[in-house]
Amino acid sequence: MIGVVVPAHDEQACIGACLESILRAARCPALAGEQVEVIVALDRCSDRTGEIAATAGAQLVSLHAGNVGMARAAGVARAIAGGARWIACTDADTTVPADWLSGQLAHGGDAFCGLVDVDDWRDYMPGVRERFGEAHPRCWEHPHVHGANLGFTAALYRTCGGFAPLPAHEDVALVAAMAGCGARIVRAPTPVVTTSARRTARARGGFADYLVALESAVRDAVQGLGPAMPEGGQAVSRAA
Repeated sequence: MIGVVVPAHDEQACIGACLESILRAARCPALAGEQVEVIVALDRCSDRTGEIAATAGAQLVSLHAGNVGMARAAGVARAIAGGARWIACTDADTTVPADWLSGQLAHGGDAFCGLVDVDDWRDYMPGVRERFGEAHPRCWEHPHVHGANLGFTAALYRTCGGFAPLPAHEDVALVAAMAGCGARIVRAPTPVVTTSARRTARARGGFADYLVALESAVRDAVQGLGPAMPEGGQAVSRAA
């Protein structure tokens, strides 16, 4: 069985499209009918996120931590308890391609680190999209870790200690722990997921804050005040 974990905090506007894309990926013929269970970890939700997720057939885990690391950990624990051999993680404001799950498995690693694309750059100044592309080339052995496009075996997750209770960069910490265990981590150019370009971060220090910082760096570069890349621009954590 494959488990898909989605942390969510008041995501009623996005969760439907996210789950629809996951369910499409679950029907990929390359999975040969393997069962896929979707777990949405509801962290301090006060809107209709849970209702929408339940209607879509997802399992729900509720917590009041305000902590994406704890939310991911709760979802993964439910998936492993249900018998999952492989865990795929994404975020509620993200949609995945039809070959997302089969593509992760096809690489044959103990863990998979994938890339993200952004759905709409209209709210950002000219040049930000180009700088993002320069920092995120679609290549093998890229340096990025994105919680929106991550996968790993249940056995490796148990061995490395799982997601730490961090408010951001829990994905980076997990992959570092996996590397420390000697895992074969595949950093592949595909499959790529598509995430929102929203400016309001659900987790401080996550992807939304990175995009805002990137724009600020581009603006400073245009004005001759600094480099056109924020600090840490070559290794971005994609938090919910």
